[in-house]
Amino acid sequence: MSDSPKRQRRTFVLLLALFFLPLAASFILYYGFQWRPAGGTNHGELLQPLRQMPEVAAPLLDKWALVYVGDGRCDDACRNALVVARQTRLSLAKEMVRVNRALLATDGCCDSDYLAREHEGLLAIDASSGAARAALQSALPAGDLANDLFIVDPHGNIVMRFDARENPRGLLDDMKKLLKLSHIG
Repeated sequence: MSDSPKRQRRTFVLLLALFFLPLAASFILYYGFQWRPAGGTNHGELLQPLRQMPEVAAPLLDKWALVYVGDGRCDDACRNALVVARQTRLSLAKEMVRVNRALLATDGCCDSDYLAREHEGLLAIDASSGAARAALQSALPAGDLANDLFIVDPHGNIVMRFDARENPRGLLDDMKKLLKLSHIG
């Protein structure tokens, strides 16, 4: 005894619905209602909308950059942030050639002895003039600049902010992900 054609059709339609209804519902939620899952995989703060680095940072624009903005005399917070940037870059192994490190000194540029001894290859840029400082202040998001490291892409966009007091492994994970997905710099 075989099933009737109506019963076969109903079973076929139910099987199709079982597979395609969840797919349709996800498309409707994602594209129709702009529903996005709350979780993210980045450790730093993704800056939206992107902001452009001012002209004073032009030497950074050929590679990705880990940038610290602060007093050039380099207090403890500055030294910690620069160490985190250096260690993160070194931990990138073969990808480290794609990343610069920079100190944009908004005042008192720079403790040359310390920077040459501890941070070879660091770009120290004097941004203490009134125009450069004002341009930096308007480009950077408000917050605790004394402990912030910024990730800047090769086009000069400030992509992420990372608190240097946090676990530096998060910054390394973010940098690896950005470099893997990016074909620039």
